[in-house]
Amino acid sequence: MSDFLFDGFDEVSAKQWKQKIQYDLKGADYNETLVWKSPEGINVKPFYHEDDFKEDFQPIPGQPQTLKIAQKIFIDDERIANTIALDAINRGAEAIIFTAAEDFDPRTVFKDFAFETVSVYFNLTFLSEAFYGKLIKFFSPKNAIVFYSIDLIGNLVRTGNWFHNLKKDHEMLGTIFQKHPSENLLSVDATLYQNAGANMVQQLAYALAHANEYLNHLCQPERSRRPAEVITFHLATGPNYFFEIAKIRALRKLYATLAKEYGTTETCHILATPSKRNKTLYDYNVNLLRSTTECMSAILGGADTVCNMPYDELYHKSNEFGERISRNQLLILKHESYFDAVSNPADGTYYIESLTDELAEKALQLFKEIEKGGGFLQQLKEGIIQKKIKESAEKEQELFDNGELKLLGTNYHTNKNDSMKADLQLFPFVKHNPVKTLIAPIIEKRLAEKVEQERLSNE
Repeated sequence: MSDFLFDGFDEVSAKQWKQKIQYDLKGADYNETLVWKSPEGINVKPFYHEDDFKEDFQPIPGQPQTLKIAQKIFIDDERIANTIALDAINRGAEAIIFTAAEDFDPRTVFKDFAFETVSVYFNLTFLSEAFYGKLIKFFSPKNAIVFYSIDLIGNLVRTGNWFHNLKKDHEMLGTIFQKHPSENLLSVDATLYQNAGANMVQQLAYALAHANEYLNHLCQPERSRRPAEVITFHLATGPNYFFEIAKIRALRKLYATLAKEYGTTETCHILATPSKRNKTLYDYNVNLLRSTTECMSAILGGADTVCNMPYDELYHKSNEFGERISRNQLLILKHESYFDAVSNPADGTYYIESLTDELAEKALQLFKEIEKGGGFLQQLKEGIIQKKIKESAEKEQELFDNGELKLLGTNYHTNKNDSMKADLQLFPFVKHNPVKTLIAPIIEKRLAEKVEQERLSNE
C-alpha cells in the first residue's frame, strides 16, 4: 500500500492513546478495568505501541521455513503399522511419529516408505543400545530425516524410574552418542509439564533445565565433537492463543542462550501437539475447535512439525476416521488457510514480541533458581518440581471448579442429555498403578475428569 494514503494522519504516541482511553473510561481505573494478570504473573495491557520498546526486535533463532504435518502410529503389528503409514503419507502426512514398546523389524515397518520427503520421529518406551544402533544402521544409507527422541529424564519424570538405572542409562546414552554424534538423538518431552498443569513460565524453565542436564552430560570440554542438532523439544500447546505463540518463540530464544554457553548449535527442533488438559468427553466435537486453535498457535509460533490430536483420542482406540479428521485440520490450515505462506508471521507484532520477552525473562529467572538449588534432577529428587506443578494445577483446577475457567459442554452450556458411557473404549482418567518408584512421578490430569466421572456415574 502506498505511503501517501497515511500522509494526512499524525502519529499517535502511546501516551496519547492512554489518555484517550482514560477519558473514555469516565473515571474508572485504567489498571483495574483493562489490565489483567495471567497465571504466569504477566500484566496484559489493552494495547501495545512502538514506544514500549527501546530496542529493535531480535530475530528468533531457528525459525523453520516450512511446516510439516505429522501423524502418530503405534507399532503393534509391523505390517499394519506400515499400511497405516503409507496411507497417511498418501493423504498428506509429511512426518510420522512411531511409538513402540518393544523391538520391531524396520524393514517391514518402512517398506516402500518415502524417506526423501517424509520425516520420521520415534517415541520408544524402552532403552536398548543395540536397537538404536540397528535403527541408525538401517536409516543411514536412505537419506532419511530421523529424530530418535531418546529422553532418559522424560521417562524418569513420567514413570518415576529410569529405564534401567541412572548409571546404566547414562552409560548407554553416552555410548550411542559417541558412536553416532551427528544423529538427532536427544529429545525433551515437555508435553508432560503442560498436561500436568504447569503454567507457561514453569513449562519453559523446566524444559530448559531438562535440556541443560543433557548438555551438561554430553558437551564436556574433553569431547572434541559436537552434535549437529542436539535437542528436539516436544511441546503441548494450550488454549491461551497468543501466549502459546509466544511460548514457542521464547523457548527458541532461551535454548539459543543456553546452547551458546556450551559451544553447540543454538537452534533446536520443535515438535508440537495440542494439550490434553482441556479436552473433554462430553460434547467431544468441541475438541475439534480446541485443537484447531492450538495447532494454529503452534504454527504461528514456529514449530517445525505439528501433530494434531484426534477429537476422540480420550475414549476411542486409534481409528481411521479420527486420524483423518485430525490430519485434515492441519491440511486445511496449511494449504487452504495459507498458514504456511510466511515462515515468521509473528515477528514484529508488539503484543507477541512483548509476551515472548516477558515469558523468556521469567523462565530464565526460574531456571537460574533451579540451577542454584542443585539442578533439575536434584529438585526432582527432592520433590520440588512436582510440588510446584501441583500447586499450579490446583490453582487452575479451582478456576475450573468455580466456573471462571469455562469448557464448553462440560461446565458451561452443558447438554444434560449427552451420554458417553456406552462409547468408552479407553479409560479416560488418571490411572492409579501402585509401584515402587525412585521419585514421585509427574501425572497428567485433565481439568474435566472429576465432573465427567460424576456424570458417567449418573447415566
